[in-house]
Formats: sequence, structure tokens, C-alpha cells
Amino acid sequence: MAARRSPRSAQDGDVSLRRQSKVVPAGFDPSNQACRSDTVPSKTLLWRRNKTVKVLILSWCRKEYRVPDYPEEARLDALYQLKLLDTSPLESFDRITRMASQIFGLPVAAVSLTDRDRQWFKSRVGVDHTSIPRDRAPCAQVAESSTLLVIEDLHADPYYADSVLGRAGTRFYAGAPLITSNGYGLGALCVLGTEPRHATPAELAALVDLAAMVMAQIELQHAFGHVNPISGLPTRSQFRDDLVDLARDHPGEQRLAVVVDLARDDQISRITRVLGGARVDEMIREATRSLLDVLKPTRSAYHVGPAQLAFLSPPGIEQTAYLKSLQSEFEVIRASSSVRFVTNVAIGVRPFILGEMPADDVLRGAASAAQDARGADGAIALYSSSSDTAHQRQYSLLRDFGMALEASDQLRLVYQPRIDLETGQCVGAEALLRWRHPRLGDVSPAEFIPIIEQTSLARQTTQWVIDEAMDQLASGEKTGDAVTLSVNISAANLGEADLVERLQLGLLKRGLRPDQLEIELTESAIMDQPDKAMAVLHALDAAGIRLAIDDFGTGHSSLAYLQQLPARVLKIDQAFIRNLIEPSGPDFVLVETMIGLAHRLGYLVVAEGVETAEAAAILTELACEEAQGFLFARPMETENFIA
Repeated sequence: MAARRSPRSAQDGDVSLRRQSKVVPAGFDPSNQACRSDTVPSKTLLWRRNKTVKVLILSWCRKEYRVPDYPEEARLDALYQLKLLDTSPLESFDRITRMASQIFGLPVAAVSLTDRDRQWFKSRVGVDHTSIPRDRAPCAQVAESSTLLVIEDLHADPYYADSVLGRAGTRFYAGAPLITSNGYGLGALCVLGTEPRHATPAELAALVDLAAMVMAQIELQHAFGHVNPISGLPTRSQFRDDLVDLARDHPGEQRLAVVVDLARDDQISRITRVLGGARVDEMIREATRSLLDVLKPTRSAYHVGPAQLAFLSPPGIEQTAYLKSLQSEFEVIRASSSVRFVTNVAIGVRPFILGEMPADDVLRGAASAAQDARGADGAIALYSSSSDTAHQRQYSLLRDFGMALEASDQLRLVYQPRIDLETGQCVGAEALLRWRHPRLGDVSPAEFIPIIEQTSLARQTTQWVIDEAMDQLASGEKTGDAVTLSVNISAANLGEADLVERLQLGLLKRGLRPDQLEIELTESAIMDQPDKAMAVLHALDAAGIRLAIDDFGTGHSSLAYLQQLPARVLKIDQAFIRNLIEPSGPDFVLVETMIGLAHRLGYLVVAEGVETAEAAAILTELACEEAQGFLFARPMETENFIA
């Protein structure tokens, strides 16, 4: 209720406290008249004690009095720190509001928070609007007095009769205060009716208990991060709690969980680097406002990831039509976004049945679908169990590979011989990593290596391979079976400042010559960071370590860089060799051109994936120096390679 200045204060001694006998029950203590409003209408302030319940019943009088020094700014500060205002509805609050309505048998109930100039409803039953003016609102009096308030007939009170509630036809009001641990009144849990009535002690005791439950929810949210401070939306934890509540109330109901991924990680990093983190925060707040406008006040949205928002579909919707509706609504939102040119929005949808799936799995499935939708800006993808299973397997492999590096019996090297096409002699071999998972068995390197290369395990993995290969070279030196071994490294390894030093130290410790080790890199790895790669490659060349360009023809190398590389070997990818069966046609022309170009640039050429005698003969005719493939030998275990 807005403060109204009285012409006279309580100290004037002219305060009329007239009791109306019909509202004065036995047991009232009129001497206890504490009230902390700046100015409130002069009313009969009557306290009734029914065990734990204190009731302030108002019957009208003509005068007003003023209680000075009410800490309104401190109360508002306590409210604002909780970041509850203008947040989405939550089932945990709505459940309590429904219980209050049912206990009193009244059509309207609300969790009403007292802002500076309005009463804002965190939860409501029986009303469509989300706020009313604070002026002459009974909940404001509850917040200011921190006292349970009952108005048995608003129309009998001239002050409240002309209020927003009174003019709307409200006759009965009961409100229990929402009080913080520091004693500040945030607002009220209230019930309203359209007929005058009395409230029983049992009803009021229940209202007080329910108000305490509301405060417990508020404090839990604040203490355990149930409200995101940037968006003001409830967090993943609240999503989980609300889904549990919904499953209990509506078991078996079909719903859709929707996750909106506002931007890729690299886009967020770019915005942060150029404009600062505050710009990302504003992007999230802007998206939150737009989403809440679409969802309307009756629906909740959640902040479930750094730049991810989520919500649930209404019950009983048709999936295909709903997806089309989502698409059109988000196109409108996207068109007005201030970051539409520098971010890509992706939307994932996860169908589920309430009570049949943990909340975390629901959210994870929707987020997984959002990642699947990343192929096009603003795209919507429906959850795919096969795609999700693949992602889960990838994560599982990544987690288990770290342990494999520490185990002694999971990783090993096999060796695929490289053959001199003119003499037919083995002149070297490529060391290839293999993983025998204790539960899954042999895992293809085509499956696990691309995953490892994107993580911090790339350094450890490469070092493990280098050490094993050097140990094999040292063993061959002792037995007189020395050959050159080639080892693959990734783009991530080129960023390691000590890569060359580690290689040199490993060779020195084992007494090996630098030219016994060959390092293979793909074109794409080199072109990922060409300047840095060039510096590392020149350092390797200066150290006497041979360099080879692997999988040539499948990447996006520049001829300008190709002629500058200090590599000595060029390996033509098997994709060009596999169908090489006659000295004509597109494959032949491409291979002939690549070999001719490589020779003119001074490279030794190795053909990969040679599986037929026809291909070997054609390559020999084209003056390709070396080849490897199943025609000569499959990758061999150490003992077989030595033999």
C-alpha cells in the first residue's frame, strides 16, 4: 500500500479506536498494537491468539496514525537481492497457492510480492494479470506490518472499498506474511473471495504454515542457486524439481522439452573477447525477454546452461504442429535479435512422458537435439536416440581413454610396412595406435582418434606413441633390423612449444639418429594454423627429423604453402588409389598429376591403400617410389613385424 501522509500522528492523542462488536472475538488484546507502516488508516487493531496464529482484523474508523522510521528501503533491498520479481512461474510455488485456494474454498489465491509501486504475483490462481498497483493493496499492509491480516468485508471499509480489489468485486481477504530471516516482509500469501466471510482458526493456521513453505522455497532458491542472476530465470535445479512435481501431479502425461541454444561456444568467446562479458549477459537477458513474451505469464522458462534456455510444451499438443509453431515463433524472435549476425541459434526438442524419465535425461536429450540442429541457423531438431547413443559412446570412450593411457595392457602399436615399389623391399613402416577396451574389445582408431585430438589428451597420446615407436627403433638397432618408423601427430601437437625438444631428447636417450624417425601431418593440420605449423616444421627439419605430408589430396592446402614446406615425403590418400585399376580415367589422371607435381617440388611419393597388383603396377609405371596397403601387408603386431 502506498504511504499516505496523515494530518495528525499517533502522538496527537486523537486516535479513535472504535470496536465493532460483530468482529471482536473473545481473547483480543487491544493493548498490543504494533504496526510498522509509515502511515496506515486508523483502524481497530485487534490481536487474537489461537495457539500460533496472530490475526489482525480491520474494522473501519475515521482517523489515521503514523508509525515513524519504517525501513522501507531496507525491505525493498532484501526483496531485490532475492531476484524474484518478474521471474517465471514455478510449479513449486503454484502447488502451495493451489493448496491455499482449496483449503479456504476460494477462487483466488496468490503469492504476492510488494515492490515499490506494485504487488507482483510470483504465483496465482484464479487471476490472469501478474500485478496490481501497491496503493491500497492489502498485501502491502501485510508486508509492512509482517502480520497476518484478515479483512472480512472490503466493502465495509471505506479505505479498501475503493481499492483495485474492492472495485473488482473482492469482499474477503486473508494474507499471511512472507518474512525473511532478517525480519523483512516481502509480501503475502493471500486468498480472496467475492463474498464476505469469517476465517476459522484452522484455516488461518494453515495459511501461516503455507506462507512458511513459500518462504522456505524462496530461501532454498536463493541459497542453492535456483534463480540465475543474469536472466532471472529459474535454473537447472529448479527445472529438475518442477519436473518431479509435474510427474507426481500428472503421471503419464506426454510433454515436449525444448532447449534453445543461443550461440556456439566459439561465438560466445568471440563476443566476450571483443565486447566483454557484459554483452553476452545482455544477449541472454534479451533472449529471455523475447522467450517470456512468447510463452506468456502462465508458462515457465529456465536457464539451464551458459547460453541455453529451456521450457516445456503445454499438455495435449500435436507434435508436428507444435514444431512448426516453434519454428515460426523463433524466426520472429531471431529477426529482432541484436546479435543475429554473429550468433547461430539451435533448438532441440525431446518428447517424453512425465514420470518415466529422470529430469536430467530429459534436459540432456533436448540439449543433444539442439547440437544436432547446429547444421543451420535457427534449425529445430527432434531428439534422435541413435544420435544420442553415438554421443554417449563418444563421451564414454573419451573418459575411458584417459585410463587406458595409464594402463599397461590396453594400448599398443601395430606396424604397416612401406614397400619400395622398384625393389619390393620393406624400407620402413607406419606406427599405428590400437586400443583394446576391457569391455568393448577392439575400438577402431577411426572412432577414437578424432575424439582424442580435440582434447587435452592429444599431447599424452602422441607422447605415448612416440615413446613406443622409439623403443621399437632402439630394439631394432640392437637386433640389426633397423628401419625408419613414421608417427602421426595432430594439429593440437603443433601448438606444443616443447614438441621438438621432446623428440630430440627421446632420440638422444635411446641413441637413435634423427633420420630414423619420420613425423606425419595431414594437410588440414598444417593449414589449421599455417604460420605456427611452418615454424614447428622448420624446427623439426633443422633437427634432422624427416617430415611427411599425410593423406594428400583430401585437405585444403595451398600450393603456395606446399612449396614452402620442409617436408621430404608426400603420401597420396587411399581414396585416389582404391579405384586405380587401369591407366585411364579420372582417378588415373589425378594420381598422375599429383605424382608429377610432387616430384617437381622435390618430394618422395608414397601411395597409401594399395590393395591390387594393377594399382601397384600403374604406380610403378608413374615412378611412385613407395607404397603401403593390404596388397603388401596388413598392420602387423610387433612380433610379426620383427620376424
